[in-house]
Amino acid sequence: MSDFTQAAAQAPEAAARAIPKPKGRVRWLICGLLFAAVVLSYIDRLVLGVLKPQLAELYGWTNSGYGDVTGYFQICYGVGFLFFGWLIDRVGARTGYLLAMGLWTVGHFAQTLVTSTTGFVIARIPLALGEAGTFPSALAAASQWFPKQERALAIGIFNAGANVGAVVTPLLVSFLVASLLLDWRWAFIVTGLFNLVWLVAWFRFYRAPHEHPRVTAEERAWIEAEPAEDNGRAGFFRLLRHRESWAYMAGRFMIDPVWWTFLFWLPDFFNKQYGYDLKSFGPPLVAIYILADVGAIAGGWYSSHLLKRGVATGAARKRAMFFCALFALPVMFAAEASNVWVAVTVIGLACAAHQGFSTNLFATPGDLFPRYAQGTLIGLGGFAGAVGGFIASKSLGVLLDRVGSYQPFFIACGLAYVAALLVVHLLNPRYAPVAIKSD
Repeated sequence: MSDFTQAAAQAPEAAARAIPKPKGRVRWLICGLLFAAVVLSYIDRLVLGVLKPQLAELYGWTNSGYGDVTGYFQICYGVGFLFFGWLIDRVGARTGYLLAMGLWTVGHFAQTLVTSTTGFVIARIPLALGEAGTFPSALAAASQWFPKQERALAIGIFNAGANVGAVVTPLLVSFLVASLLLDWRWAFIVTGLFNLVWLVAWFRFYRAPHEHPRVTAEERAWIEAEPAEDNGRAGFFRLLRHRESWAYMAGRFMIDPVWWTFLFWLPDFFNKQYGYDLKSFGPPLVAIYILADVGAIAGGWYSSHLLKRGVATGAARKRAMFFCALFALPVMFAAEASNVWVAVTVIGLACAAHQGFSTNLFATPGDLFPRYAQGTLIGLGGFAGAVGGFIASKSLGVLLDRVGSYQPFFIACGLAYVAALLVVHLLNPRYAPVAIKSD
């Protein structure tokens, strides 16, 4: 790197440091709205999973039928991820998020009109397509409202909404349906009403920093201290020429199905294995997703700690993923656990391992690719993960109908992370920056 290039790269950071942090807090109110949207997104996608044991008993669902519901949701989610990544670049975060949540709210309410698994497959198509816009919209808003030195913190805050949503859902649905004895449809209605409140708040409050009436001059200067970055483009086919892209996509394809399947099937597992129902499987699910939060933080901390000690980026990421893969191995014995809390422990460790592993895998686009190529690669990775999730859900549904046991599934989950790390390393052994020309 030449002296001129180094100076140019350091200039934005120097400019930002020259401006003191402002007293204004509008950007953090924006971050709060983003956090709430992610929470609502996860609540809406998980309500059905919590209700699954009850609905299966009421309407005679088969496991393969429910596998269709979750599998096709993931395929539509993957397609939506590609679409919204493209759309947000053109319409911006404000309009994009309104379209995304508006679309998924329609699908969320539509679930009250059906009772069959085929009906839920159809009703959840707009839910999946709209929810796919959650993170592209949130990342675009964070880039617009936060300078580099605050952006990672803002992203970490709203990303934590995923596990918060997973914790809140079983408690909220249990309260509405089991404690208040409301019809199951009210679980969808009440949670959908939260979306409408958020949509009004987003429409009224969100603007670009230079257009927002509540932003002080000092806060705007802080946000806009850095010059605009390169707005080039890198298309799908250009990225697919690189082994590093395939490494990222293969990793997502292999590990995302584990997380998706846990999200949609764990209530059913606790119901079948231990007789837990809406009144009782809330605490086990809460404990599992709290462990997942710990794993996300620990996995990111460990690779950052190694980087501070001078370990090369690729070695730090892969070492962290290796230890996470080891923590996932005990989940192979979850179906044989002697009691529910032993199962919760090994499943919770696997969820923590997933979050730590994925935190480091998700760093690949930012570590190796120019910024104008990162969104496209993230979209490709999300699509690959959704395809893997579709295959896993369909296979698990058929497996349960024919074998009646979760054991083969848990064995596959335990081995998935070791296998994924091996594939990622074989495809991307050097972990070196990728040179991609803008289209």
